[in-house]
Amino acid sequence: MENKNLTCCTTECKKPLDKTYWNKQWENQQTGWDIGFPSPAITAYVDQIADKTASILIPGCGSAYEAAYLVEQGFSDITLIDIAPVAVQKLQEKFKDHAAITILCGDFFEHTGQYDYIIEQTFFCALPPTMRPKYVWKMHQLLKPTGRLVGLLFNRHFEQNPPFGGSKEEYENLFFGSFSWDQLETSSLSIQPRSGSELFINFQKNEKHLVELYAFTGLTCTNCVEKVTSLLKAIPTVLQVVFSTNFSELIIVSSAPIDIKVLEQAIAYDEMYRIQKFVPR
Repeated sequence: MENKNLTCCTTECKKPLDKTYWNKQWENQQTGWDIGFPSPAITAYVDQIADKTASILIPGCGSAYEAAYLVEQGFSDITLIDIAPVAVQKLQEKFKDHAAITILCGDFFEHTGQYDYIIEQTFFCALPPTMRPKYVWKMHQLLKPTGRLVGLLFNRHFEQNPPFGGSKEEYENLFFGSFSWDQLETSSLSIQPRSGSELFINFQKNEKHLVELYAFTGLTCTNCVEKVTSLLKAIPTVLQVVFSTNFSELIIVSSAPIDIKVLEQAIAYDEMYRIQKFVPR
């Protein structure tokens, strides 16, 4: 049975959501996600952080109002990254006199570093859902052993994309094993247009769990994905398996390293299936 989702915008979007696309959004001032001030839900959390030397990353930072707030509160180690050169140029001018802020123009998924906190504010929803397992894997990589992913996720879906929405149940499945959470609940501090449609997240990295990203080929239907997922979860050390919506990538969360041959054996019933560990560039 063919998966009809393969033809929808979430997996085969006519908009290439790349550097060129986002840069044009800035050039044309089509920045509807920009609320003009730091999110109240995020500033309320920041007010609880006692260690002003904590390292903080804001990916897909846009106008970075939260960064300005962090500086005002005395934080001294803030990194901003955005893929759009126009946005980065604006940030460089805005924060030219702030030594506490490092500004990077580049692809978040190629970034390296270690952080105590990563702030999520309209970055997740700007990525095609096909990239969500990769997002979890990268966040797990970039956080220090007890680091936290904090911010807001949409608890609704949208007719036009981006932004791409989601649900609490989806996020619970997506982040299970990779992170534990103190909060995954409707935000009481959302701005009025988003009231009731945002979840505040406070996730802590599960440092004892391994989160690996794999490329997968040969899958063509949802039923096949469910079978492969079940077989991989049956491996004793595997805690969670999550495929991308186009079946081309998956993350495997485990309590111990897994030999690739063990994974290959689990899917060997179909000669078309291939699994390969993702190697960062």
